[in-house]
Amino acid sequence: MSPGSASDASTDAPISIEVKARSIPWFDRHDHDRVRFGSLGYRSGLVLTSSFPRFGGLSGLRLDLKGERFISFSDRGHWFTGRISYEGRAMTGLADVESAPMRGPDGKPITARGWFDSESIALDGSFVYIGFERINKVLRFDFSKDFTRARGEVAPLPKAASKLPNNKGLEALVFVPKGQPLAGTLIAMSERGLDASGNLIAFLVGGSTPGQFSVRRSEEFDISDATLLPTGDLLILERKFSWLSGIGIRIRRIPLKSVAPGAVIDGPSIFEADLANEVDNMEGIDAHVTEEGETVLTMVSDDNFSPIQRTLLLQFTLDG
Repeated sequence: MSPGSASDASTDAPISIEVKARSIPWFDRHDHDRVRFGSLGYRSGLVLTSSFPRFGGLSGLRLDLKGERFISFSDRGHWFTGRISYEGRAMTGLADVESAPMRGPDGKPITARGWFDSESIALDGSFVYIGFERINKVLRFDFSKDFTRARGEVAPLPKAASKLPNNKGLEALVFVPKGQPLAGTLIAMSERGLDASGNLIAFLVGGSTPGQFSVRRSEEFDISDATLLPTGDLLILERKFSWLSGIGIRIRRIPLKSVAPGAVIDGPSIFEADLANEVDNMEGIDAHVTEEGETVLTMVSDDNFSPIQRTLLLQFTLDG
């Protein structure tokens, strides 16, 4: 995907934009009464559209504790922030949406230096980490300083991260909070950087036990995002694509305590979907817990700025 130019993002202030939403009443295209999909129960979904030319390409998101306020971003280096509106359990639309260019250490849009393909996000309090796939860098933004106008500083990464393959590099970030195993560690996973055994390369950055580990690769799935549950389990969102079978989506659940330098981690699939379901190029996942104690997973798709793809926002309830 070609980078935007500096002039594309020359405005300094965030811009308010309108995002329209169309409800997705069912997830199974053929069986409209079906609501269970593996360990997940379908809650609601939206097809998002906007006349704003830079809207799209959403590669990840993080939600607040209520599952309302969100931070998202495009793979062309633009922030999108706002609020999800609900009616009962169902999402009805987005409100207060703003867009702003990501800024580098010099305060200029990151696209001015050829940095783009922003693909992953992690939060540590007011700090927002964004991973860039093609250049295999991570920028850290302090949102307590000017929110989306904050300047991104390059975060240290292991040297091996720079050797990940072009366009198959850093694709998922998770920051481990206090009270969890590996607290204070940034987990960075590649889309399809393969080790000698053909498994997916990942890193523990910072924390008490930095190092490299692997995620077992199976059935030709690649990593597209990850999130951490309050229970201490890591959920890894994966996808695969072929012209013959189309797109496939999977979520694996892996105990965080199994993650360690040198480990090859694996876990069961708790959710699988394909073009028989309302999916697209699902690239982002996050989790929050409702006041009723339900764990809700939110997924977003990257439409690649293509007229034949869609920006989807989907929510499911997780069993257990």
